[in-house]
Amino acid sequence: MKAEMAAVILAGGRGTRLKSLTKSVAKPAVFFGGKYRIIDFPLSNAANSGIDHVGVATQYESTTLNNYIGTGRNWGLNGTGALTSILPPRETPEGASWYAGTADAIYQNIPWLDKSHCRYVVILSGDHIYKMDYSKMLDFHKENDADVTIACIQVPIEEAPRFGIVCSDRNNRINEFQEKPKVPKSNYASMGIYIFTYDLLRAALIEDAADANSAHDFGNNILPKLLNDGRRLFSYPFKGYWKDVGTVHSLWEANMDLLNDDCELKLFSGDFKIYSNDTYSKPSYIAPDAEVVDSIVNQGATIRGKVTHSVISNEVVIEEGAIVEDSCIMPGALIKAGVHVKDAIVAQKTVVTENAVGTEDDILLVNVEDN
Repeated sequence: MKAEMAAVILAGGRGTRLKSLTKSVAKPAVFFGGKYRIIDFPLSNAANSGIDHVGVATQYESTTLNNYIGTGRNWGLNGTGALTSILPPRETPEGASWYAGTADAIYQNIPWLDKSHCRYVVILSGDHIYKMDYSKMLDFHKENDADVTIACIQVPIEEAPRFGIVCSDRNNRINEFQEKPKVPKSNYASMGIYIFTYDLLRAALIEDAADANSAHDFGNNILPKLLNDGRRLFSYPFKGYWKDVGTVHSLWEANMDLLNDDCELKLFSGDFKIYSNDTYSKPSYIAPDAEVVDSIVNQGATIRGKVTHSVISNEVVIEEGAIVEDSCIMPGALIKAGVHVKDAIVAQKTVVTENAVGTEDDILLVNVEDN
């Protein structure tokens, strides 16, 4: 099979900043928006961009994620000529090792990329919420005869030290790249989305793998090295909704953003759909005395209390007398009668009583241990 551009999603992160939400699952498998998991977004973007060769590099707590993705059928990535592959670290004749960094994760899967016979590779993060047509970014890459194209977005300057920062000229050619700088030279941030011309990427990965002093990371090693070598690196300006949901607070914010009519993500529009694995739940039920205002309610939920400006996932039960405000309630959670949950993330299968409340990152995080 031959693909003009293959995609590899880096989905092996431990996600420690999500605290107990990632205690037993990889960060891309965390629930989002009442219906989805975070991994649905890059998978759907790839499918909507016409990419049919997708590899998902997994590592930490990968079982749930592997089972969820399966053959890629739910995203239309299992048709004739299509290929969806789970790419965990594996043992070879040279031995076995975990992925040592983002670049090493791609390096260890060069045989998979070789078999796709692709000319270009788009490398994606598995833990961001956004919609993007990668085919338009590829057109930009070709038009500029680029070796590497990095999708970039403006961020508040106070947040810039969290990201790889790009400095570009008026033609979008990159002249400097700073990886999470203490003193950033701009607020133009890398989105962790890279298109490489594959021959160049392959050679760069092999060279990096042989460097014992390298951290085998794109931001720290591969991109600065290519820039110093005079390669053609370009920034692709992205305008739209994009959120790194790597913290409890940012995950909560992204869920609340879905309830904003002006949200640029436009999750409820008919075009460029985000696909997911259906839960095949029973219909949702709202009791006669219940009250639901400005909220997302997924199938299988039973609501007998009051819900305002919240995201309610499948199989959630909110008992009579319970109040939920400005919160994200994940699948199978039970909010007991008399409990008032506000500004909260309630994790999967959690039973919330009046004594099960804690505070984390200024967002109420209710007993995120699974039952």
